[in-house]
Amino acid sequence: MSLPLRCLLTAVGVCVSVHLYLESTRPHAPPRLPRPADGQKTLEKPDGRATTTDEDSASRRRHGKVHRWRIRLQPWAKQRPSLEEEAKRFLRYITTPQVSCTSPHVGPDGGWAVCLDPKYSLTHRMQRKQCRLYSFGLGADERKLETSLASSGCEVHCFDPSLKQPHQQNGQMWLHRISVDWRDPNPAALAQRHYTKKLANILNDFGHRQVDILKADMESAEWKILENLILEGVVDCVGQLLLEVHLHWAGFEVAGDEPSVVRFWFSLLKELEDANFRLFRVHSDSAQPRVFLHKNVLNASSAYTLAWVNTRWLDHL
Repeated sequence: MSLPLRCLLTAVGVCVSVHLYLESTRPHAPPRLPRPADGQKTLEKPDGRATTTDEDSASRRRHGKVHRWRIRLQPWAKQRPSLEEEAKRFLRYITTPQVSCTSPHVGPDGGWAVCLDPKYSLTHRMQRKQCRLYSFGLGADERKLETSLASSGCEVHCFDPSLKQPHQQNGQMWLHRISVDWRDPNPAALAQRHYTKKLANILNDFGHRQVDILKADMESAEWKILENLILEGVVDCVGQLLLEVHLHWAGFEVAGDEPSVVRFWFSLLKELEDANFRLFRVHSDSAQPRVFLHKNVLNASSAYTLAWVNTRWLDHL
């Protein structure tokens, strides 16, 4: 073999060896992920791995119910957004009971009430001492219905963050220094907010799978709390929902112009209807000011006490 050819082959061998050495010692790039199918979005998990929305949904289904990010907004009452039209639709909705209750149990104050019609099962659960009531609010003077139901066979839990002790028993009722919220506490402010939790976490902490009666007077936080219960599916664990709604302003962290706020309120209540809840009672205190989003709109009261029954609650027994 001639000398030039031998030199050329030697040079090629050296280049191949160097290339293989560099490839074997170079840090490997992460593998290229397959492109998601049409309609899928790529998400990044906390550990940096990527997944698709379908995979993420499947993972959540394996660990429980699939949570939604937002509610379904109803169409505008009219083609052009209008506060008066939105208010008219909303007020007509909350003042028109959807089902009748022939046996209401009304609290001594006349505002709060539960339905004891046999078809809704609450009366049977009270007789068997299996009824459970969660009550969120402030002040012992608002616990007249709770006291009445406790003496009738209900296990009553009252949640009040102003209590001095974490837990205490008062006759037939348990009192807890906890309040319900629509989000988890911010870790940076945990020391200041450790008395507030989402309802899903309270149920989990107490080992309760369901609540026959959920009563809440949250002083304008009710809209965001109701949104959380709907988005996380927790409302399915409730038999009857008693809620005081405040209309004098939008409520905590409810954004948008006036027509959008009322549309949001209405959409939340329609979500309740989709979850098989039917309004059976509405109460308006005549002493409340006639203020609707800081003005007088259709002479509406600033607060209404509403009561719904879950018409599929028999499925939970």
